[in-house]
Amino acid sequence: MQPRSLRTRLLLLSALAFGALLFAAACDDDEEEPEEAAPTATAAAEDETPAATIDISGVPELDDGMLTVGSDIAYAPIEFYEEGTQNATGMDVDLMAALAAALGVDFEFQQVADFGAVVLDLNTERYDVVMSAFSITEERSAEIDFVPYFGPVGTGILVQAGNPKGIAAPEDLCGLNVAAQVGTFQVEQVTALNEGACAGNEINLTTFPDNPTAVQELSLGRVDAELADDPVAAYSALTSDAGLVEVATTRFEAAAYGIGVRKDSTELRAVLEQALQQIISDGTYLAILTDWGQEEFAIPRD
Repeated sequence: MQPRSLRTRLLLLSALAFGALLFAAACDDDEEEPEEAAPTATAAAEDETPAATIDISGVPELDDGMLTVGSDIAYAPIEFYEEGTQNATGMDVDLMAALAAALGVDFEFQQVADFGAVVLDLNTERYDVVMSAFSITEERSAEIDFVPYFGPVGTGILVQAGNPKGIAAPEDLCGLNVAAQVGTFQVEQVTALNEGACAGNEINLTTFPDNPTAVQELSLGRVDAELADDPVAAYSALTSDAGLVEVATTRFEAAAYGIGVRKDSTELRAVLEQALQQIISDGTYLAILTDWGQEEFAIPRD
């Protein structure tokens, strides 16, 4: 049976010479006007959802019945705004809807002001959790805790159509101009390359506030490559105008995604782990990943 992953679809697209595949999925969002100037997106658990079976009475962050989620909502297909709206959609949004339903609470995705400062914002209680295609790294784990829920996911290297620089491996980026989103794991990867394989012929890295802008720089020929998580790189290639970009290579230094929680939020982390196990056990988790073509990155079921 043919797998439905985005990476596989990308290969099929190349074989067919030209095509455009768009993901169609929706999450039921109840829009709520934010108090802050930053864009926000709100969603609530379905009224028809069975009563929660997880005890959240000892979780202070959920006393108000709302889970506030910090996220960079520009990382399709993981989380992004529906075109022309402030409605958040994507795999993470659907997963959070399922987790919130299991906990019997509503949830709200809030657009982060600066993804590079998202850990600081979490620790200063701007959000209850962070869920934003957030790779679990040693550096981040020293500051916050995680509930792993997806992956491991590697880095994909996007290049211009035809791969004019012949990039086939991370080391081929040495001496080239590369784009990435600020604050992402990919920035750490480039730093490591410049200290190792590319020492003396360093990568010239330019960071951008969001992934679409970094991809645009590549499509305009202003950089030689762009780095992003595998599912995001594949989606960018599939949806690029006139097939201007393609994926050169994938699976570079894989890391799992995690829901970020403060180290003192032990009760919240515990109930999120329970909720995740519940939606894995009842099949909701895999169904959501399959809807978004991401089932190959499902975490192992206990």
